[in-house]
Amino acid sequence: MDTLVKTTHIPVLSREVIDTLGVLPGGRYIDCTLGSGGHSQAILEHSAPGGQLLGIDADPDAIQRSGERLKSFDKSVLLVNDNFVNLKDICIKLDFFPVHGILFDLGLASPQLEEDGRGFSFQYDAPLDMRFSPTQRITAADVVNTYSEIELVRIIKTYGEEIHSRQIAKFIIQKRPVHTTGQLAEIITQAVGGRHGKIHPATRTFQALRIVVNHEMEHLESALSQAVSLLGFGGKIVVISYHSLEDRIVKHFFQKEAKDCLCPPEAMTCSCGHKANLKIITRRIITPTFAETEINPRSRSAKLRGAERIIAPTHQYEQAVEQLNCSIGLVTGQWRRPGLIEKLRKTFLSMQKNKPSGRK
Repeated sequence: MDTLVKTTHIPVLSREVIDTLGVLPGGRYIDCTLGSGGHSQAILEHSAPGGQLLGIDADPDAIQRSGERLKSFDKSVLLVNDNFVNLKDICIKLDFFPVHGILFDLGLASPQLEEDGRGFSFQYDAPLDMRFSPTQRITAADVVNTYSEIELVRIIKTYGEEIHSRQIAKFIIQKRPVHTTGQLAEIITQAVGGRHGKIHPATRTFQALRIVVNHEMEHLESALSQAVSLLGFGGKIVVISYHSLEDRIVKHFFQKEAKDCLCPPEAMTCSCGHKANLKIITRRIITPTFAETEINPRSRSAKLRGAERIIAPTHQYEQAVEQLNCSIGLVTGQWRRPGLIEKLRKTFLSMQKNKPSGRK
């Protein structure tokens, strides 16, 4: 098996990821989309000495590939085969929080596109699978062969942003059952009347099916909320997206979490009680340079956004505690543990209880 060759892929926007995350020696980081481990390797190199990384991926093959790539960092790495929708539970179980930075690279890893049998690409004739994890129940074949025409239209139009969604859904219904990627790509090509433009006519439909099979949009929104709760004061969250739906979710989430109030503009007073948790640090999206797209054409559509964790405490004590909790220790190079913060909290409450009222 040519594992070592395949793991030499170049991660997208690698330098920009390191800069936006603000990777520092001794920091703790999470790569929520491990892939082949390229970004994780860069983070570990820049966080040495003392850096730690938690890598998560739903694809067991990705865990194996990245494990090979990162074996020289063995004592600094934890690899978990799970979906990032379970991010908070994973971190609590492993006591890996708070962290200095969290990365989401939402693109497919090159081996997922290149290996036979996964069904992610129409470049290879393979069974219609498209699952990130083999433990998932629904496959692309299930969607294509059992969903109604109305449901297929909605999926292809919403998640693929395909203007020919009705015609494609109609042809799929007529040609069912469909078993392979090659069959489906040919059906789609016939539905739209042949190839037009730079991209293959099946591109958007394949994207839509993959998103639905893996619940990508729902999982992304949930994981972003979890990520904020795991970031320490000044911690960074970075997301690389590859199509407008993902980017829109990330953009709106960052904008919402950067506001102190989410009430309608016509509201006279704030009733939501929302406080800003993030500060947007990429006012404009970061995209690959021409040089990078020449080396790696798949990076062309990449868009990077980043934000920084801030706090809006109601009491001065809360600010002091969170800053202490999320500061890097000068001696250990690690964040202070939550157990210490709990002791501080109890001490503070005890002091407040015994504090003289000042009344005569």
